[in-house]
Amino acid sequence: MLESESRATSNPTCQLLPAKTKDLGGFSVRRLFPTIGRKMVGPWVFFDHVGPTVFPAGNGINVRPHPHIGIATVTYLFEGEILHRDSLGNLQTITPGAINLMVAGSGITHSERERPEVTATDHPLHGLQLWLALPEESEETDPAFFHISAASIPAVDVEGVPVRVLMGSAYGVTSPVPCFSPTLYIEADLKPGQTLTLPDAEELGIYTATGEIKIGITTVPEHSMAVVETAKSVRIVATEATRLAMIGGNRLSPRFVDWNFVSSSKSRIEQAKEDWRQGRFAKVVGDEIEFIPLPD
Repeated sequence: MLESESRATSNPTCQLLPAKTKDLGGFSVRRLFPTIGRKMVGPWVFFDHVGPTVFPAGNGINVRPHPHIGIATVTYLFEGEILHRDSLGNLQTITPGAINLMVAGSGITHSERERPEVTATDHPLHGLQLWLALPEESEETDPAFFHISAASIPAVDVEGVPVRVLMGSAYGVTSPVPCFSPTLYIEADLKPGQTLTLPDAEELGIYTATGEIKIGITTVPEHSMAVVETAKSVRIVATEATRLAMIGGNRLSPRFVDWNFVSSSKSRIEQAKEDWRQGRFAKVVGDEIEFIPLPD
């Protein structure tokens, strides 16, 4: 390796994204992107960190039915649970360690609430919610929902670091979660001083859900994301006990985002907005009464 290549590997260029607090009505999240200067990381178009929080009895997640197009939503919990319902008739309790992939495609409606027995007492919630852009040829695919249990997600030891490959292929294993383009979503837990070589990716975001890491000379504090272009042979070191979420993959063409609608076409988003106004989306099975109106 040339000396210049060695320096580039040890001190890669990173874009640091701090989390911004976003109030969702009754609870708040840390949003990493979309933000000014960073609309996507690989095929990913949205990244929220929920919690950790403890809801008092009688409170909790209570997101009324709302629509999506053009994406797949990914819900992943560290702690707590969410009750998913959708317009295809799926009813699924989302629990820690499992991957829940809802393919919106041409259009789907869903709600995110909690079971009465959960809200009856004080209860925790901690997790990540992400949106994955579908490639243009798949933006109008039929909607679908996949629940992949925690036990089905491949776990490996990489240089002494426990790693779970939630989506895509890395570290010699492949996740069973469906992907529509080259995609990565990985979880890793590092002890202080441990190092880890990042997986190869055209674009990779490394999020510190807890703890702190260094990538070359760049410090990535808790609740921040470092975006690395062409993450090849890049090593990170944990300066304290750290839980990481790594997302990335191949870049897609730019996407337009308006409320819950994502598309490569502005006119398609306008059509979806009018369809929601006119009640043309299918209703959530078992949750047909309430809905979130289209914002003004």
